[in-house]
Amino acid sequence: MSDDKETDTASESSYQLSRHKKSPSSLTNLSSSSGMTSLSSVSGSVMSVYSGDFGNLEVKGNIQFAIEYVESLKELHVFVAQCKDLAAADVKKQRSDPYVKTYLLSDKGKMGKKKTLIVKKTLNPVYNEILRYKIEKQILKTQKLNLSVWHRDTFKRNSFLGEVELDLETWDWDNKQNKQLKWYPLKQKTAPVALEAENRGEMKLALQYVPEPIPGKKLPTTGEVHIWVKECLDLPLLRGSHLNSFVKCTILPDTSRKSRQKTRAVGKTTNPIFNHTMVYDGFRPEDLMEACVELTVWDHYKLSNQFLGGLRIGFGTGKSYGTEVDWMDSTSEEVALWEKMVNSPNTWIEATLPLRMLLIAKISK
Repeated sequence: MSDDKETDTASESSYQLSRHKKSPSSLTNLSSSSGMTSLSSVSGSVMSVYSGDFGNLEVKGNIQFAIEYVESLKELHVFVAQCKDLAAADVKKQRSDPYVKTYLLSDKGKMGKKKTLIVKKTLNPVYNEILRYKIEKQILKTQKLNLSVWHRDTFKRNSFLGEVELDLETWDWDNKQNKQLKWYPLKQKTAPVALEAENRGEMKLALQYVPEPIPGKKLPTTGEVHIWVKECLDLPLLRGSHLNSFVKCTILPDTSRKSRQKTRAVGKTTNPIFNHTMVYDGFRPEDLMEACVELTVWDHYKLSNQFLGGLRIGFGTGKSYGTEVDWMDSTSEEVALWEKMVNSPNTWIEATLPLRMLLIAKISK
């Protein structure tokens, strides 16, 4: 899994969008003991789709780079020269496979990810690459430039090796000294995810709990949860002006493939209208306390999907079927929607909720 892409398996990465409105997925077996073991193993393997692996390696060493605004091209040029004395991801052989990634950061989120090539088996990589951003100088002055160094392992996982952030609002563009190559010490991430609070847009949706899908049946039946994904608003643009977004739904703790449904992809807009209803059955009243609807929005590009933001709608108790889980972390707005749905059966409850950063549980096969 790369630092901010999710490539499911090869069979799904060029996914066929399912048109099925109904995909039976019984939750009832989740409270059984066999469900519990798979559940605890899932909660133990939560990984951030967004940002690779933060905590494991110490941050040390320096990076040498220079920036310049080229007026004639209306471009920011970031000249990444080299790093030295990086942390070793492979402790035994004392080496890493480092590359440098840059973003421009503003109040509206991050844009324009650029990367150098990976230099293998070294703690002192030399890049001598220019990363270019087409951007008006006035807009540039509202940005921060973030350079981060990452180790990419053979499984395409990334480990954070340090970062530098420059505030371009206060940068003196006329000073010739500022165009020279300079060494900067690499620093720790300021927060586990520095962009936690950025705006990721919103989702307009409605939920309905149907306790008795077949009225008048003598035998006790299990209920259904209906999820109507209406539209998203102001999704972030992570690759210039392109966006091809879709919504994926999983009912946690069931991370099996049968639990997942998705909308079609809608291209060329930051306000995609999906109008897609998903139905999940097998809900007993007690399952409503333990389950959580995870809705994630993705940008589909070539063979991979980039995470844009998500919701987790449930009671947010931190526990499911007696086990402590990371994903039971609903915000107060998300909890309010779930409570209203549970308390008003057979009624569509609508809400517009802000999308947020999520740590995504690995999908079990």
